[in-house]
Amino acid sequence: MKFLHSINRLQKTLFNSSFYLHCHHASKTSSQLGFQILSWKVHHQTFATKSSQDHEISVSGKKLISDDFTTATPKILSRVGANLHNQEGHPLCIIKEQIRDYFYRSSLNKRGNPLFSIYDNLSPVVTVWQNFDSVLVPGDHVSRRKGDNYYLNREFMLRAHTSAHQHELVNSGLDAFLVAGDVYRRDEIDATHFPVFHQMEGVRLFSDFELFDKYPDAKLKLFCNDPVRIQEKQEHHTLEAVKLVEFDLKQTLEGLAKYLFGEEIEVRWVVTDFPFTHPSFELEIKFQGEWLEVLGCGIMEQELLHSAGAGHKIGYAFGLGLERLAMVLFNIPDIRLFWSLDPRFINQFKVPDPQKVKFKPFSKFPPVFHDISFWCPDDGFISNDFYDLVRSVAGETAEKVELIDDFLHPKTGRISHCYRITYRSMDKTLTKDEVGLIHSDLTSKCNTLLGVEVRGK
Repeated sequence: MKFLHSINRLQKTLFNSSFYLHCHHASKTSSQLGFQILSWKVHHQTFATKSSQDHEISVSGKKLISDDFTTATPKILSRVGANLHNQEGHPLCIIKEQIRDYFYRSSLNKRGNPLFSIYDNLSPVVTVWQNFDSVLVPGDHVSRRKGDNYYLNREFMLRAHTSAHQHELVNSGLDAFLVAGDVYRRDEIDATHFPVFHQMEGVRLFSDFELFDKYPDAKLKLFCNDPVRIQEKQEHHTLEAVKLVEFDLKQTLEGLAKYLFGEEIEVRWVVTDFPFTHPSFELEIKFQGEWLEVLGCGIMEQELLHSAGAGHKIGYAFGLGLERLAMVLFNIPDIRLFWSLDPRFINQFKVPDPQKVKFKPFSKFPPVFHDISFWCPDDGFISNDFYDLVRSVAGETAEKVELIDDFLHPKTGRISHCYRITYRSMDKTLTKDEVGLIHSDLTSKCNTLLGVEVRGK
């Protein structure tokens, strides 16, 4: 049950980090990727380079100049190009290919060819406009915060969701497509959170002819003059059109759930709210006696389609997290395992029928705990800055970081945080001396890079 609760928590994270659901080899170094890394310091409580005008960042074939908005760390940049979802035999690739195969088999055009095309090698380096403005995110929306995103500079960032490509693909004339890729969000540290994870989403658009071709005499329309939005539909959509699209959406995704989890799986739909679909839904499955959320979806906001040059059509979109599905289907307990180079992990999935694999833990090394307590800077503190620093210093040996005490001094008004860090390697037993060196380095960097005052040294 504890594992299922963790998975449910992971799903909430994935929903919150995308607009429909808002984890390359770990040994690859920054120098291998051509980074010219200078020293880093805090700027407005997020990582930035000392020279904001002349520090060059080379990533994904682009050379960019950092500025006061840069939050991407060398550790995070070293993940770009891993493409776990395209590595044959990797569990994320297995899940992606299962979803792709389902759509190739179930959604065919009149000539018998697959209706959906797939795009799984699009660069994660996108403009801020692509990531936010193209999907109608307001300029003051909370999802744009520096504390939650990996900005390369004020113009470019690492995409926070695969929806960053939605506008360009719709604008290119595509009516049915899947997008899979790595996405990046600054987040906490535990078994279900990682700053790099993988999403897959789909879009399907309908013209009036496609939607109503079975009802030639009914004189049905996609749009009407009704300016009122109700729970069942957006303004200017006809109820008939929305219900037909909704039926196709739900039938398609219920079929996907049965394809992945078996024909006998029990499913249910939950009405919810997402910023850029209306009406919006979550699909849940009954798994090991509990209801688990699988994906989010809905009827696309017409304003988004209009801005992409497809305002004469109506459509749906859905999104899901590949790590989430892989952890459920393969019983993978820790999200860090997706980045493991240990052959005892990856070889478990290199079998003739990988869909039936249930992960067998090959080791559980003992943890080492260390606490760190500090006074926060007077001008504010962002916890994701601390989590990024822990990841930069400790890497994947940091299994979990918990805030165990939050103290407000009654006289000075200063705020103190105390975090407990669980250090555990997935490959070997860590000695106290090894962890002591890592933790000492972290403590030193907290003082110099985060501007905090470490207590009890």
